[in-house]
Amino acid sequence: MQRRTSLKLLGAAGAGIAGLALVDWKWQILDRLTHAGFFTYDQERLITSLAETLIPEGIPAGSGAAPIGALSTGTDQFLIKFFEKCLEKEEQEILTQELKVLQKRGFSALTKQEREAILGQYSETEDQNQKKFYELIRANTIFGFTTAREVMVNHLGYQVAPGFYNGCVEVPAEKA
Repeated sequence: MQRRTSLKLLGAAGAGIAGLALVDWKWQILDRLTHAGFFTYDQERLITSLAETLIPEGIPAGSGAAPIGALSTGTDQFLIKFFEKCLEKEEQEILTQELKVLQKRGFSALTKQEREAILGQYSETEDQNQKKFYELIRANTIFGFTTAREVMVNHLGYQVAPGFYNGCVEVPAEKA
């Protein structure tokens, strides 16, 4: 038996796996420090928590399907790109201003009920900026979720080309 060789291989494999975990950890730190984009890294995490608060992950009624929510369909990534590339400058300023306010309140660290309460306050406020912010987040989160492929095909029954094509059909002699 070659126990020493086997132990060396197992040790090398363990070191390789540990090295990959370390590289992944350092990659996340590096990404956070060198993050380039319209939103900061923390603002993107905040948008993710907003989307998850509005459409939490849950099992669809009457089906044995996997849980579905805003995060599992990629709605948070849609929102980040949509807000960066498709909004007017004034709306982007309102969005970043209100994200900073929510960031100071520690929105991402709050419980689900506390986050829902804060969004409820935003929906009923008289402040036009907060009202606009809430409507932007809510409307675009719903839009991004309902237009995701997984939701449209698996839950809404969407078909790209409804109907069928039968290429070789016998034509009865009476009609010919």
